[in-house]
Amino acid sequence: MAGRPVDLGPAKRRTVLAALLVDAGRWVPAETLIDRVWGEDPSAQVRGTLYAHIARIRRVLVETGPRLSGGDPGGPEVPFPAPELVRGPAGYRLDVSPDLVDVHRFRNLVARARPAEGSDTVRVLALREAMGLWQGTPLAGLPGEWAARTRESWLHQYVDAVLGWADAELRVGGHLVVVDALSVLVAEHPLVEPLAVALIRALHAAGRAPEALACYAALHKRLADELGTTPGAEARRAHQAVLSGKAAPRPSPGVGGTERVKVVPSQLPLDPAGFTGREEELARLEKVLGASSARPTAVVVSAVSGTAGVGKTALAVHWAHRARDRFPDGQLYVNLRGYDPDRPLTAPDALVRFLTALGVSEQDIPPEPDDRAARYRTEVADRRMLIVLDNAATVEQVRPLLPGTGSCAVLVTSRDSLA
Repeated sequence: MAGRPVDLGPAKRRTVLAALLVDAGRWVPAETLIDRVWGEDPSAQVRGTLYAHIARIRRVLVETGPRLSGGDPGGPEVPFPAPELVRGPAGYRLDVSPDLVDVHRFRNLVARARPAEGSDTVRVLALREAMGLWQGTPLAGLPGEWAARTRESWLHQYVDAVLGWADAELRVGGHLVVVDALSVLVAEHPLVEPLAVALIRALHAAGRAPEALACYAALHKRLADELGTTPGAEARRAHQAVLSGKAAPRPSPGVGGTERVKVVPSQLPLDPAGFTGREEELARLEKVLGASSARPTAVVVSAVSGTAGVGKTALAVHWAHRARDRFPDGQLYVNLRGYDPDRPLTAPDALVRFLTALGVSEQDIPPEPDDRAARYRTEVADRRMLIVLDNAATVEQVRPLLPGTGSCAVLVTSRDSLA
């Protein structure tokens, strides 16, 4: 704090702080903190231990005081608001400036680098700064499954940002700096195929075809030896471009290193004006869906059921708007019209809508329902998304629309329980 290291104490206490910081500015239920820090089998005294850690963290925040912002060199320093840890009916909330938390600064910089936000030069600068925040192992020294899963998730986000930077850097002629950076990363992560593909393209663009071919050969051998697979279509295309002597394929603009730009849908209907009440129901949704990031190995599905006209959709949409920042990869919404006798929306038709919203072109949408569902699961895999399925009448309408990765959360409304 304020440029000084602070000894917070034991690993569990540091994990409590990390579990609050990843959701900085948002309520985190006590049950979520317990799950993140102590796992699925906490002791009977765990709540008392949690309260003690919270109290100590609160004292440390008070003792260290506000931190000064960087500002321009030689200019006045402006203090950030002092971090404050508050308790309420929904749990705990750590109010802290996002500029003080590396993971939030990183995500803001990556968002700034999206194609619609500016030129390749702007993207390069933003992503360079984001990459510079990655120093060492995140959550180093913190035990437990949640910390391990979070580290893995952040590594994927970091690799995605590196690939986006490499694409933009190549487009502005920075071949050599890309080769240098990716050579190190490929050595550190030899089985992350997109990194190797980006390195092959950078070597090709730099006129170093023999090294590009050697990189592909090494990738081919690693995948065969370690995973029993062969390089994918992107790697084969890059390899063929080198063999044919054609110009290196021009990467498409975007963050993520794929030729098709990742689309971030935002399909939620307008938040109901003047929504009041339903605090108990909102708290239950927060407890189940808001805590889903702590259990990414299983898809979290919550159903809001009740008779017609009781406000199921309003409740679901209102909560979804409150939680949308927790789903940075997008929010999908569909009205399944399950109780419309003339025109209920079938799951295959809903899949077409979702795939289109995710940027899949019409000619690439499979004709068979099972293939559509598989393509949909592929598109949302490892993305942090919220999927709202409104007015579902049957489980048959819902099942094909469930993702296959626990990084997504699903909220269903229905007049029936859909057990």
